[in-house]
Amino acid sequence: MNASIALQVLPNVTEREETRRIVDEVIAYIEKSGLHYVVGAFETTIEGDLDELLEIVKESQKICVRAGAPGVMSYVKISYEPAGVWTIDDKTGKYDRKRREREAQNE
Repeated sequence: MNASIALQVLPNVTEREETRRIVDEVIAYIEKSGLHYVVGAFETTIEGDLDELLEIVKESQKICVRAGAPGVMSYVKISYEPAGVWTIDDKTGKYDRKRREREAQNE
């Protein structure tokens, strides 16, 4: 794995539920890729090979338009290192573990 991206797609539609429906189609496509990904409140982070990730970015734009959006704005962050990048768990794992511990204590 030599790259990770954070992708936010913003379909040019006005209704919240329409936005959610279109974004859900993009996330379903990402899931079908088989790559490790995490959906966040503002963006989805995906790990993999740079070329494969850039193809996902490109196809995500087309998915939004095919789903009915007249256009789409996207924000993409790319981390690329040929020798390998930090994983999602490297970056956020300790926070997820702390959250799970708090939730377990509250049960």
